Amino acid sequence: MIRNLSYYTGILVCSFLLTGCVASPRFTSEKFIREIDETYSTVEEGIASYYADEFNGRQTSNGETYDMYQMTAAHRTLPFNSRVRVTNLGNRKSVIVRINDRGPFKDDRIIDLSLAAAKSLELIGSGTGKVKLEVVELGDSSSKKP
Repeated sequence: MIRNLSYYTGILVCSFLLTGCVASPRFTSEKFIREIDETYSTVEEGIASYYADEFNGRQTSNGETYDMYQMTAAHRTLPFNSRVRVTNLGNRKSVIVRINDRGPFKDDRIIDLSLAAAKSLELIGSGTGKVKLEVVELGDSSSKKP
């Protein structure tokens, strides 16, 4: 009887251990939407600026080398590799950029764009412009490169 009891106890313990190994989705869509809403604003308006020559070739906050000719940007809080649609509210032009750096470090600005992104939005002449940011895809900040 004791032998049978320990046999069944062993099977029961193994069953519990194996159920912990079943793959489950990391986010349900409801939880993911709630996480974006509570942690990050999905739409943001403010002033954008850009950075170029002085920083080209330097290391960004996520560890990759900054290339001013790529569609990238710096944001204070969005996870790295998030994709954001940036719309110039003055001319309605928009681009999608990937967040790979931290900044801007001026209080009145919400995003620092690469030279390529700023050119596409026609912000080069003025250096700054009023923009709207829309999160297209929330990145995984644990990975350094896309």
